[in-house]
This record gives sequence, structure tokens and C-alpha cells, in this order.
Amino acid sequence: MGMPLWAWIVFYVLVMLMLIADLKMFGKKGQHEVNISEALKMTAVWIGVSLVFCLGIWLFDGGNSHEKAMEFLAGYLIEKSLSMDNLFVFLMIFSFFGIERKYQHEVLFWGIFGALVLRSVFIFAGAAMVERFEWVLGLFGLFLLYTGTKMFTHDDEQQGDPANNIVVKLFKRFFPVTDKMHGEKFFVLEERGEKKGKSGKQLRRVATPLFITLIVIETSDVAFAVDSIPAVFSVSRDPFIVLTSNVFAILGLRALYFALAAVAKYFQYLKYGLGIILIFVGVKMLLAMNEYINQIGSWLGLDLHMPHIEVPTPLSLSIIFGVLVLSMGISVVISKKKAT
Repeated sequence: MGMPLWAWIVFYVLVMLMLIADLKMFGKKGQHEVNISEALKMTAVWIGVSLVFCLGIWLFDGGNSHEKAMEFLAGYLIEKSLSMDNLFVFLMIFSFFGIERKYQHEVLFWGIFGALVLRSVFIFAGAAMVERFEWVLGLFGLFLLYTGTKMFTHDDEQQGDPANNIVVKLFKRFFPVTDKMHGEKFFVLEERGEKKGKSGKQLRRVATPLFITLIVIETSDVAFAVDSIPAVFSVSRDPFIVLTSNVFAILGLRALYFALAAVAKYFQYLKYGLGIILIFVGVKMLLAMNEYINQIGSWLGLDLHMPHIEVPTPLSLSIIFGVLVLSMGISVVISKKKAT
């Protein structure tokens, strides 16, 4: 995969240390409600750490370090922008299960940890697939066009019931669940109500609503990864760049969530900007697949002569950033006008 094994090990060790540091910085588990000031500071810290890593790629990654750094930045921006829409879904999930704000950071910590593991598997599998079957990128591009277009027709008010999550239903079939919250605990011992000799009442381990919320968030992230990972492959095929840009975007999600939760009402039109970004990266992928498209055309008796077009990474970065800022700005302006 390009990078030596020791580099991957060092990277993941650093990621775990940063995750632990993030948990400590947000205060005592289950006893601290993260306010917007803390969230904004931590968001700035995570963005700063990501930019330092990008600078490290620029300085130390050989002869094409400039291009690699730009690829990382573009991948990071794609992931960060798409994750903003995901965070609004998390907000809905927490609201549905009635999870208090002071316990949400605990769920998000383990949710992010699970996302890092799952996305690592997806990225390595995707990189191996692309290396062996390059035409898969064309399928990625078509899928991104579909999901980008769907952003314009999807109704936020028609969200599925999180309680109907198939993984949650399967879990409840094999493990008892309580409806009562028990602070920051995912599992607790609960009385069955049956006598068991002199020892008194029989106890059983049950899952709390906090753990059910974690399951829903983890399974939701799998769906998000199906969109975001192909999008990052549009700017780089280097597994190290794809993975690290994903990881650094994910690491800052917890802080970004608490920052966005307070101002979510102002970004109701953000999804249209994200739809445009997905369509753009989908088209970008397909433009580079001209050889395969021309071959398919010849099978159908069409002489397409589609040229090979590579959109430069700096231009991609500018378009993605511009669309993101514009959609956020329009959202704020329209929201304020509606409020007056």
C-alpha cells in the first residue's frame, strides 16, 4: 500500500492518543455538558492538527509532496463537509432517544472509535479493489451522481424511525434492553423479579438506551461511509491520503457536533450544497474514466470519442470550498430573513 507497516502503526497509535486526549479535554465522563465555546475551541484545535499534518506531508513526502498535500486537503474538506450533514442526523437520533446533552459526548466518542475501525476496513478494501479493477471508480462516480441528486429530493422530515433500525431489532432479539437511562452507563444489572434461593432476586445484564443510541449512530455511519469514501477516491488513489484525510475529519466530529448542534437551524439549506459537491466529484470521476466509457460506447455501436479530462486538485479544492461556504452563507441569510 505504499507506506511501510511501521508508519501505519505509528499513525494509529497517534490517533488513539489524540482520541484519549479529546475525551479528557471534554471533562469528566457523564458529568459535563459541552458548551458551544468549548466545542468551537476544540473544533479549531482539530482543524489546526489536521493542517499541521498536511504541512508535514508537504515537507516530508518526497518529490510530489505538494500534490499529495493538496490531495489530503481536498479529501479532508470533502469528508468534513459531508460529515456536517451526518451530524444533523446524529442530532435527530439523540433527540429521538432523549439522550441528555451531558451524555452525548460519551456516545460520540465510542461512535467515532467504531467509525475509525469500519472506515479503515472500507478504505483498504476499496483501495485494493480500485488497484485491481480501475473501472470501479466509474461505478463510484455514478453512485455519487445518484446520491448527490437525491440530496435535492430528500425530505428531512421523513427520516426513518431509529427504533426500526434492523441492527437494533436484531440486538433486542438476543439481548435484554431497559427503557430507563442509567447515567453514562451502556450496560447495567437489573433485577428479574424472580427469587433465586437465599441469594435474593436474580440479576441480569441489560443494555441501556445509551447503548441502543450508539448502535444506531454506528450503523448510520456505515451508510455515510458509502457516500464519503468513494468521494475521497475522486481526489486521490493513495490509500494513505484517503485514510488519513478520513481519519482527521472524523477525529474532529465530536467537537464539531456540539458546535453545530447550537446553530443547526441556520444550516437547513446546507444539504443542497453537499448535493452539488457530490455531483461535482461524481462527474470528476467519470471524466477520468473516458477509456472505459468509450469502450462501453463501442459495444453499443456508439462512437463517443470522449476525451480524458483531469480536474486539477487545486481547482477541485476551490470548487468544493466555494460551494460549501456559499451554501452555508445562503442558509444563514435565508434563516435570518425568515426569523424577522
